[in-house]
Amino acid sequence: MSKKKILIIGQKGLIGSNLFSYFKKKRSNVYSISFEKFLKKKDIKKFDIVINCTSNKKFIKNKYDIRNDNDLIIANKILDTKLKLIMISTRKIYKAKFNIKELDKKKPICNYSKNKLISEASVTKILSKRVLILRISNILHLPNNNRRKLHKTFSDIFFEMAKKGLVYKNKKTYKDFISIKKFNQIVFELVKKNLSGPFNVSLGKKIYIKQLIEWLNYYNLKKFKIVNIKNSFNSDNFTLNNNKLMRSIVIKNDINDLRKECLKMSKTFFS
Repeated sequence: MSKKKILIIGQKGLIGSNLFSYFKKKRSNVYSISFEKFLKKKDIKKFDIVINCTSNKKFIKNKYDIRNDNDLIIANKILDTKLKLIMISTRKIYKAKFNIKELDKKKPICNYSKNKLISEASVTKILSKRVLILRISNILHLPNNNRRKLHKTFSDIFFEMAKKGLVYKNKKTYKDFISIKKFNQIVFELVKKNLSGPFNVSLGKKIYIKQLIEWLNYYNLKKFKIVNIKNSFNSDNFTLNNNKLMRSIVIKNDINDLRKECLKMSKTFFS
């Protein structure tokens, strides 16, 4: 692992900045660069792995256009090298349901998920076994105004509302979550194993929104008003089956671990 040179593209976003810090702490041979600088970079053959953590607003909001597909652009640039690409995808490519497996039916309903599914296929066709695809569930993290954001996460919305003295309630909705710390650990282990193909990156368990909010709000000692959750959160209950992932790497990844991370976030934010 220490001999592999890793290049993280997108050092200012949530995932890129956290991955870079984590790999640095592990004393990995890791570097970070912006997407624009990567396109101009000529000495890419000295690296072994490229992790793309970038996207753009047109790719997220508009219909597929090859010019907006950062993963495919990177794949074409490294085609004649031995570099491996790790691309970040989304659980939204699937039809929302309980216990989604990697080979289950794909039913993307928004432009972003449709585009990611097209990108996955295009990149795999070009790089074959030199691509690792991470289909991520919802990442939980502390808000950071210095990070570049293309869209809001559940954490962003919760802590934003908590600042206003509002906390959502919902008894029926469940989703699959993973902390940014656990995500970093999983990626690190996948890199060590030199794995390829698609992997669901998740806890793999039902986490009810009501329960999650109780954890995140645990250290909130200020008065707050409980309001009904937005309708947009109600329609896509899901969990990702992570058996393939957990058979490939050996780490602790359970509900109690997620709860501890949520309590740490709560204590840090509300203190």
